[in-house]
Amino acid sequence: MSLSPITLNKIRNFKKIKRGYYSFIILSLLILLSLIAELIINSRALVVHYNHHYYFPVFSDVYQGQFFGQKTPGETNYRQLQAQFQQQGGDNYVLMPLIPWNPYEQDFNGSYPPTPPNAEQQHYLGTDVVGRDILARLVYGFRTAIGFALLTMAASYAIGVTVGCLMGFIGGKFDLFVQRLIEVWSMVPFLYVIMILVSIIQPTFTLFVAINVLFGWIGITWYMRTMTYKEAARDYVVSARALGASTTRIIFRHILPNTMVMIVTLAPFTIAANITALTALDYLGLGLMPPTPSWGELLQQGKSNLDSPWIVTSVVTAIVSVLVMVTFIGEAIRTAFDPKHFTRYN
Repeated sequence: MSLSPITLNKIRNFKKIKRGYYSFIILSLLILLSLIAELIINSRALVVHYNHHYYFPVFSDVYQGQFFGQKTPGETNYRQLQAQFQQQGGDNYVLMPLIPWNPYEQDFNGSYPPTPPNAEQQHYLGTDVVGRDILARLVYGFRTAIGFALLTMAASYAIGVTVGCLMGFIGGKFDLFVQRLIEVWSMVPFLYVIMILVSIIQPTFTLFVAINVLFGWIGITWYMRTMTYKEAARDYVVSARALGASTTRIIFRHILPNTMVMIVTLAPFTIAANITALTALDYLGLGLMPPTPSWGELLQQGKSNLDSPWIVTSVVTAIVSVLVMVTFIGEAIRTAFDPKHFTRYN
């Protein structure tokens, strides 16, 4: 499907706003890397060559230590196995990820945690208060936060856009009824709902997505209602009605494409708000269950251990960097997709 000249012009204009364009590239790359984090940050080996056979532990089931000749019980310690093969010489070898730690693994070798950054032990940002690698928890925590933000935004916008378009297009009693419903629902305190549910059932990722969707669809609904109300009076909608087009077709094939600028403009700011919301809940102890990697939990650790500045410095830098990039993207999209610059209505 080819893009219209107006859309191509908007994309070109977006690329001219360098800080937004480069932020989009960097953030997209970070999301991609987080999706394959197990290949970059993991305590399981990528490849083990043992007795003329190849094994891929990161893609397969758990290998017990005895399988590769280790005497220690339980799952193979691939860092030790790598050192063992290097000492023995021969054809056996282990290829480890760039960061050979997983976000749940505790390292008590050396001094008592938290330990400062140590390149020799490959803790490049140090360890937290229980000996877990901070860089690993930042990366996996980022994947959790951005996944939460994108899923929540997609579900909230699907509901809000549909309801808002129907309110603006149908109007009348339906519009008044939904307005009163939204006003009542918006008075329900979000934080109290979280506290009540967390005290009753075990908090999960799915639960927090569902709760945020229940409250997150309201904002976009008002915007879409206003824009749909304006678009419904234009000539192309009147013509579609005269030709017998259904309400669904008019809304989703005619009106929605002409109001897409609002969705595209608000989406980056919604992502930033969702990341902040999950981080705040984890910081308050109302978020995901430990030991799930979480920026909010790391922030809480950093606040409680200011004598270990590498903890708070790492997580604050990560949070600020991502939120600034998302904000730059949002500002660039808002400027590039401004309909006043690229469209005219007769």
